[in-house]
Amino acid sequence: MTDTLMVEADRVSKSFGSNKVLKSISLTVKRGEVMCLVGPSGSGKSTFLRCINHLESVDAGRLRVDGELVGYREKGHILHELKPREAALQRRDIGMVFQRFNLFPHMTALENIIEAPLRVKRMPKAKAIERGMDLLAQVGLADKADSYPAHLSGGQQQRVAIARALAMDPKLMLFDEPTSALDPELVGEVLDVMKQLAKEGMTMIVVTHEMGFAREVADSLVFMDGGVVVESGDPREVLANPKHERTKSFLSKVL
Repeated sequence: MTDTLMVEADRVSKSFGSNKVLKSISLTVKRGEVMCLVGPSGSGKSTFLRCINHLESVDAGRLRVDGELVGYREKGHILHELKPREAALQRRDIGMVFQRFNLFPHMTALENIIEAPLRVKRMPKAKAIERGMDLLAQVGLADKADSYPAHLSGGQQQRVAIARALAMDPKLMLFDEPTSALDPELVGEVLDVMKQLAKEGMTMIVVTHEMGFAREVADSLVFMDGGVVVESGDPREVLANPKHERTKSFLSKVL
């Protein structure tokens, strides 16, 4: 793992009306690092994730991915929000996998995967299909290329969603509770794909309740509550010996 930073959040704040969801969040993720964000519902984890690829705009602070300011252009210390088209161009390099699989129901697994490379990257169709088949094999679904989402289990749909995100060759992958909508017996197959990605050096930020995954795979663990980072560090250390009372209380309920 090199020391270059892939994600740099500097005093990031975000409110929805009078509700302050993020309160001056500062953290960094190195290239090749896997960071897990944990905490109770409503602690700001998913909002922070959505700010990283500018699905949500920030009210204050700076977010950089691979050294580039996300969602804004800075002129003389004043931020100007990028036009939607410019923001979308930035977003191409950041893959995102949601709780709900968000697959196009009228498209097969393969068609879902090749849609963005064809439309956004203007990739030749033969090349997109070849890459799509490679990705389906990578997530263990080589035999499901022609299946529609309705004919796939939740775990299979989520693995197609991961393959779809990877099809754009992202430098960073964001996972927003990717297993929370799955039946318990299907969780493992999705986590196995994510573990393999981590082994291959993909930089990942994962909002999750899967503490076993965090302990085994993550390089860093961040516990958020009430819009702030309460505690962070080595996952095994934080999970075994949390220093903050709020962390202890949360972990006592989930471990």
